[in-house]
Amino acid sequence: MNPIDIIDKYYTPGTKLYNTLIQHSTCVRDRALYHASLHPELNIDIDFVAEAAMLHDIGVIYCHAPGIYCEGTQPYICHGVIGAELLRKEGFPIHALVCERHTGTGLTLEDIIKRDLPIPHQDFQPVSLEEQIICFADKFYSKARLQDEDSVEKVREKLRRHGGSVEKFDEWVKLFG
Repeated sequence: MNPIDIIDKYYTPGTKLYNTLIQHSTCVRDRALYHASLHPELNIDIDFVAEAAMLHDIGVIYCHAPGIYCEGTQPYICHGVIGAELLRKEGFPIHALVCERHTGTGLTLEDIIKRDLPIPHQDFQPVSLEEQIICFADKFYSKARLQDEDSVEKVREKLRRHGGSVEKFDEWVKLFG
């Protein structure tokens, strides 16, 4: 499977949104693969990580986030669920799980209800090591600041502000760092 072929079905190559998605996803992919390479004992599926990391944000095209060139109508928090729907339609249900489980450090049903998020009321936490390592790698990069890589402490600050689990992130630092 070539993730760029799937991205090209939904995005116009050369547009600012396309370039933002590709650059962000490439950074996430490369970091996830780097951390996987540090831990051969974990037997992480490298090919899957490379594919799913490139596709984890495919749903942003339908969301409203003009600061990163997304001119859709859906709230940005919906991008994971939207991306999962797209990938299931394309025949990639396992890749779809990465889409819907990568927001923050994953969203619990309790988080979704408490914060009244406009996504299905279910658990969206990364389960497999591949899902976790992509979610972990994603925390270091913003689509609004493509050239910047956040430090571990900056990621912790952002998680505190936006409701992510610093404890889970710190577990990933120990596991994948």
